[in-house]
Amino acid sequence: MKKIMVLAALAIMLVSIKTSMAATYTVGAPGGSWDRSTDLATWASSQTFSEGDTLIFQYTLNHDVIEVSKADYDSCTSSNPLQPPFTGGATTIALPSAGTRYFICGTGGHCLGGMKVEIDILAAASSPPPPTTPVLPPPPPPTARPVLPPPPPTAAPPVLPPPPPAATPRVPSPPPTPSPVSSPPPLRSTPPLPTPSAVPSPPPVKSMAPSPPPKVSPSSPPPSKAKGGPTLPPAPAPLPGVPPISAPPPGVSVLPPAPTPSSAAKLRLVGGLFTAAVIVLF
Repeated sequence: MKKIMVLAALAIMLVSIKTSMAATYTVGAPGGSWDRSTDLATWASSQTFSEGDTLIFQYTLNHDVIEVSKADYDSCTSSNPLQPPFTGGATTIALPSAGTRYFICGTGGHCLGGMKVEIDILAAASSPPPPTTPVLPPPPPPTARPVLPPPPPTAAPPVLPPPPPAATPRVPSPPPTPSPVSSPPPLRSTPPLPTPSAVPSPPPVKSMAPSPPPKVSPSSPPPSKAKGGPTLPPAPAPLPGVPPISAPPPGVSVLPPAPTPSSAAKLRLVGGLFTAAVIVLF
């Protein structure tokens, strides 16, 4: 289909070129016409006729135009025209192909008087052949593309529940401080605790030398029995280097020193103090 369209376009171009190059000639012009007074042979030899040109014959009504053969042209015979005679005063004849054509006037005696013309038509200048358009093979039919199945939908990732809020460790509130205004609870009665006495001093180091017998101070009165009072034991002999202990006044009893508390007694004392402190606090 494409090749046919190209050839049609080339044909139209050739026709248009020929039409534009074609010329129109008025026989005998510009100084004459189709009549006996014009030198038609000289006029025709001065012109160049080509394929596609046109001849115009202008004449009076007592003339006509007849196309004849070469023999009838030479003998001025009009009885065998190649086509019917042209009349009417104006005749247009096309020259479509190359060759020689002969025209005479059919009125008696006019052809012999010189009213005839020989037209030599040249072939048109050969135009360069049109460029050959390579005939391209028809494009291959479109290959059907395989229809791919749609990809499977991608599974959405599972929605994880939000993590539980981190438990905030509760700081235990401190116990309420007892108000100084409130009265403390009554103390439980505790047994009286023994009062620890002073740690006894170590005994004096005895001298290796024999000690002299104790001397009785002459100032010391002999023990006497007080009235109504207990009988006191005799005072011990004074130790060397130790000042004598004065006897207590009469009527005053001397108590023996308190015994040193044992470890168990000390533990009981500390436990009692701790228990009393706990009771006071709570």
